[in-house]
Amino acid sequence: MSGNNLQVLLASRPQGKVTLANFRLVEAPIPVVGPGEVLVRNHFLSLDPYMRGRMNDAKSYAAAQALDEVMIGGTAGEVVESRNPAFAVGDRVMAMLGWQLYGKSDGRLLRKVDTSRVPLSAYLGAAGMPGVTAWYGLNRIVAPEPGQTVVVSAASGAVGSVVGQLARRKGCRVIGVAGGAQKCAIVVDEYGFDACVDYKAGQLYADLRAATPEGIDGYFDNVGGATLDAVLRRMNAFGRIAVCGLISTYDGQAMPLQNFGSVLVNRLRVEGFIVSEHMEVWPEALHALGALVATGELKYRETIAQGLETAPEAFIGLLAGRNVGKQLVRLIAP
Repeated sequence: MSGNNLQVLLASRPQGKVTLANFRLVEAPIPVVGPGEVLVRNHFLSLDPYMRGRMNDAKSYAAAQALDEVMIGGTAGEVVESRNPAFAVGDRVMAMLGWQLYGKSDGRLLRKVDTSRVPLSAYLGAAGMPGVTAWYGLNRIVAPEPGQTVVVSAASGAVGSVVGQLARRKGCRVIGVAGGAQKCAIVVDEYGFDACVDYKAGQLYADLRAATPEGIDGYFDNVGGATLDAVLRRMNAFGRIAVCGLISTYDGQAMPLQNFGSVLVNRLRVEGFIVSEHMEVWPEALHALGALVATGELKYRETIAQGLETAPEAFIGLLAGRNVGKQLVRLIAP
């Protein structure tokens, strides 16, 4: 296929907060498809907090994003050329083709999806990696029993909103933590949480205590920082904490924990996890999540930026909490 591909590269590593200067928009030739390969026209790009950590050249669970290379990222798109018998032109597929309009794959990390009942974009959110992240952390680590209290930070986000809904389905009392009255209203009115604490209201611990009169049995942590410290004060004996993200520290902020002693006093289980290291659960989780999305039982929201050139600004907005639900970039005309 002839023509030009548009790409966003990592131009420099952030010093503190991410800025537009850390990215560069370039044109490149559309990849040439060889034997066994497919060409995908990306329709949606997923923006996720983990990308911030990959921008640093530091030891982590995965290799750092290389400079002057296409930014890493999950994509949803359509096969437009195929020399691989497992994929046909027109197939809708999920991949990790990064911040670009076109991507080439040998098919090994390409997954066909059915868009007859689940929208393509949802496979990057509630019916995709964020949903599986929620499913794993809740079911395998927090493992709540009916009647227990579960708290979820970043409760209006792509992961947190699913955690809360799944916990409610298990018969738990679910408390969200989110930033601002609007997000808290969505968490309660749309996602069905029992209550939501607005951490921007300036009385985080007092509001959390009022919302959890019987303490906290399970906590799904997406942010770390002051929210984690406040939760530690409310944890019940033998509580479980799933550490999914630490977004409050991603720009280099310190994370003092004055109440870490609760881990010992209350014999807490605290476990961090990376969902890509638990591929054995993905088929079960994706099947369950897809069915709930298809029937409308699992609610989700999307914040969609239009055009690849908007991806850097949308990513900065994600890190600042300006999105509601899943942050996507639409790469085709709406």
